[in-house]
Amino acid sequence: FHEDEHGEVVAETRRSDLEPFIGFHYPATDIPQASRFLFMKNKVRMICDCTMPPVKVIQDRNLAQSLSLTGSTLRAPHGCHAQYMGNMGSIASLVMAVIIYDGEVDANGRAYQAMKLWGMVVCHHTSARAVPFPLRSACEFLMQVFGLQLNMEVAMAAHVRENHILRTQTILCDMFLRDALVGVVSQSPNVMDLVKCDGAALYYGKKCWLLGVTPTEIQIADIADWLLEHYMDSTGLFTDSLADAGYPGAASLGDGVCGLATAKITSKDSLFWFRSHTAKEIKRAGTKYDPGEKDDGQRMHPRSSFKVFSEVVKLRSLPWEDVEMDAIHSLQLILRGSFQDIDNCDTKSMIHTRLNDLKLQGPDELSRVTNDMVRLIETATAPILAVDAHGFITGWNNKVADLTGLSLEEATGKSLAKELVLDKSISTVERLLFLALEGEDRQDVEINLRTFGQHEEK
Repeated sequence: FHEDEHGEVVAETRRSDLEPFIGFHYPATDIPQASRFLFMKNKVRMICDCTMPPVKVIQDRNLAQSLSLTGSTLRAPHGCHAQYMGNMGSIASLVMAVIIYDGEVDANGRAYQAMKLWGMVVCHHTSARAVPFPLRSACEFLMQVFGLQLNMEVAMAAHVRENHILRTQTILCDMFLRDALVGVVSQSPNVMDLVKCDGAALYYGKKCWLLGVTPTEIQIADIADWLLEHYMDSTGLFTDSLADAGYPGAASLGDGVCGLATAKITSKDSLFWFRSHTAKEIKRAGTKYDPGEKDDGQRMHPRSSFKVFSEVVKLRSLPWEDVEMDAIHSLQLILRGSFQDIDNCDTKSMIHTRLNDLKLQGPDELSRVTNDMVRLIETATAPILAVDAHGFITGWNNKVADLTGLSLEEATGKSLAKELVLDKSISTVERLLFLALEGEDRQDVEINLRTFGQHEEK
């Protein structure tokens, strides 16, 4: 199953006289959420004969609770599913769930392993057939072993990808440290190696440096102005459709540029990543798939036929994955505070001075920034701030901005101890910073922040 839960047939074996389904895509609503939940509990599901009429179950009225056949092998298939099988020419089926464990984060920020329905192995038969219990048990065990192996493969692929991203981030930041701004788009590796994209651009000081498939310099300047007007308070924009994001010039970009990801260098300067439209035919079964369609949790929608049609995704790119957004966010957070809005005449010397103040701590630090700073600072409902080794603000979430009346742009670069806390908290903050640099942690410490603007007047 893909991230939007629609399915794709990635492998098959069949008789030569049967229709192939390899490569077909199926709407997520073909398997409702209720059915997905059942597959997580009952990992093997057998239907001996979908044409057999169901037998009514008579329940004793003295039973305290209604009888549930959720875990019963004898449970009859839903009528629409029987029709679905009939459209395929299938009479019997054996479905085995492929389950892996995926890392999740709960409301308190604690990581845990959650079961995830990765896919299914579906066996179809053109005549009635009952698979005996020992064979079904063997199939379930086989799927458990396969799931464990698959889980390791998925984790290894994610680890390799994360290491690649961290190495690329380190090199890109080193280019900034050496005052090689243009190098991030002209040298190798460059910003296109950080995430999968078709083009990238550096927009700095109202000048553009382009790489790959990009809009024109005039169009990039227009996108930058649009972002400044509509997303000024945002940390960046990630979209697979500029048209859906509301950019008025999306039509003029054509299908060459549909998706956009941004990282702010300063309030007016940014790095851009571009993606072209998906541009591939997706074969799906049954009626046309609407990405916005939701199942009602009660029944499946029957398909009157099982014919394949082609759907071309227009003016929409592949979506940005979480790991890609984290990579861009963390690069932005590392560079935040290193650049300030400066006069053009002193650009080179002032950039060099500020870049020399940036200290990279290697892959472990980058990983911590990705996992902690991005996920917590940007989305937390509690006030969270971050400082560098000198006590200057590098992170300032929306909650602390609301409480103090000081925006992220205004707070970045200020001294926490000298400018942002009340006098009675200065010594406490300085002590906390000293202990943090020594590797010691302190909890349940109260500090009093100053308030600004309208908050100060109140």
